[in-house]
Amino acid sequence: MPSLEPALLVDRDGTLNVDLNYLDDADRLEIFRGVGAALRLARAHGLRIICVTNQSGIARGLYTHEQVARIHARLNERLAGEGAHVDAFYYCPHRPEDGCRCRKPGTGLLEQALREHHLDPHRSAMVGDRVLDVIAGESLGLLTGFIAGGPRAEDRLGELNASGSTPDVVADTFLLVVLRILARG
Repeated sequence: MPSLEPALLVDRDGTLNVDLNYLDDADRLEIFRGVGAALRLARAHGLRIICVTNQSGIARGLYTHEQVARIHARLNERLAGEGAHVDAFYYCPHRPEDGCRCRKPGTGLLEQALREHHLDPHRSAMVGDRVLDVIAGESLGLLTGFIAGGPRAEDRLGELNASGSTPDVVADTFLLVVLRILARG
């Protein structure tokens, strides 16, 4: 059996790219400044990069699996221009009320990614802009990072405080969160 590797598991909308509320068109994808640099640094520190995202727009009939695949391909295409890329994408197509295990804060997708990519949860981190990301990461013993800045920051911080969850790292941008995670070893 191969040895387990460390990884940076990341949310997509609001973390890597601007959350356009049900992004359905790859041409509208807008990556946050600093994401490419953060991913390059994580990779230079030996971390695999895995995106784990809730995409309930599929179950809601707002977009298709094919549209999500195009968005992920475009994301990697644009990141390649910055010398970065995401190794794999996992997404949940269900609505919150469907009660599936794969939808964050459930851990099904994270467990699948850890298993399929031989990742060490004790040397891996989950980063996102929502309390759902923190709860999912905490549930598996991952180091957790929370992006506290950007649009709707007050609402997201309020949700986090109300949840009782405490991320290991909090910063205003994805780049700052990743830098602080890397500084922790």
